[in-house]
Amino acid sequence: MIRLVLPYHLRNLAKIGPEVELEITGPVTQRAVIDAIEARWPMLRGTIRDYATGRRRPFLRFYACEEDLSNEDPDTPLPAAVVEGREPYLVIGAIAGG
Repeated sequence: MIRLVLPYHLRNLAKIGPEVELEITGPVTQRAVIDAIEARWPMLRGTIRDYATGRRRPFLRFYACEEDLSNEDPDTPLPAAVVEGREPYLVIGAIAGG
């Protein structure tokens, strides 16, 4: 089980709490996590990544173990601390403006 934290607007849409647990079968990668999110909460399809391209939405960032993983290859394995459930995988809504 991995621990997952989503931004408020996505938690509100999925009607979930601040932190949830997800079971991932196979290698734990960003792609596997997003696939599991979309399978468990279908209303989130298209909110984290674009339907057509599969790319991350511009105002979302992915973090784990205090590292920005947003621009990493989606098939790169996540850190052991995330896989073991010691650290959460964070989907963060980016803040923009001036």
